[in-house]
Amino acid sequence: MKVSVDISSEYIEPYAVIYTDKVTDSIQRTIDMIGTNDSPVIAQQNNGDMVILQPHDIYMVRVENGETVIYTGKKMYRSRKRLYEIGQQLGKQFMQISKATLVNLSYMDGIEPGFSGTLLLKMKNGCKDYVSRTYLPQFKKYLGL
Repeated sequence: MKVSVDISSEYIEPYAVIYTDKVTDSIQRTIDMIGTNDSPVIAQQNNGDMVILQPHDIYMVRVENGETVIYTGKKMYRSRKRLYEIGQQLGKQFMQISKATLVNLSYMDGIEPGFSGTLLLKMKNGCKDYVSRTYLPQFKKYLGL
């Protein structure tokens, strides 16, 4: 990988640009290393194209069959990252509700009682998932219950 650094007093804040033909594991690690919280998430569409998702576009992130799946308002994408890596990247409007699920608290639509003391969380895009008992106290605290 070639690296170039331009130092000048005209730059107030550091800015990085990566030119590449595809996002490899090495490129993804570089993005993760220099990225900040609340930064865009790189995901992959079903046809193999890479897309950049802003945190406000993401409703839910879930691990399904060993793959990290990102749900937006109408589409779903796959990511190479692990759930905890995406969670660190997304920011404070996201909360983990189970071992395999992160949700954007801004897009909650409703809550129903579930089985064994859990809650079923419904999102505005139609996604549903259970808040597990491990994460229930933190979730209730957020809701003020």
